[in-house]
Amino acid sequence: MELLSGLLSSLGLSGAAGLNAFIPLLLVGLLSRADVVHLNAPFDLLGNPWVLLGVAVVGLLDFVGDKIPGVDHVLHVAGGVVNAAAGAVLFAAQSGVADVPPALSMALGLIVAGGVQATRTAVRPVATATTAGLGNPVVSTVEDGTSLMLSALAVFAPLVAALLLAVIVVGVYRFWSARRVRRLT
Repeated sequence: MELLSGLLSSLGLSGAAGLNAFIPLLLVGLLSRADVVHLNAPFDLLGNPWVLLGVAVVGLLDFVGDKIPGVDHVLHVAGGVVNAAAGAVLFAAQSGVADVPPALSMALGLIVAGGVQATRTAVRPVATATTAGLGNPVVSTVEDGTSLMLSALAVFAPLVAALLLAVIVVGVYRFWSARRVRRLT
């Protein structure tokens, strides 16, 4: 049962990293310092105060920059690597997946976070084009809020987090399918 809970938690955290790399990293690091979660070595460094400070500073810069049209595009391009890497680290860091080989857990985290990030990057131009960039701060705030909620659920209610991630994936798939059908007609 611990393996399943750990896998669901890891999926939720890596999905949250696809939306915002820094929120789940910061949350997991803070919870590790508070002894709420246990992280596998060497990922327990996420609880180091200097690492937390670095993640918080870069996360704050990303949070502000993602609300500015143009800057958000640059951040999303860089985020393709950063978010996927954060997802890989978060997936592998979970102690509940200790039975899963580290390379496999990192690959799974990379795929989940990278897939969410790629979808996010594809959807954002639609918001930019339809609102002349004015909707970007709203979309970014929703992404950040969803990342925070998904991160917290992944730690405290992993099954709910996995279900929320599935709802997000299905919702985005339906959005793109409907959009593609409208373009063809």
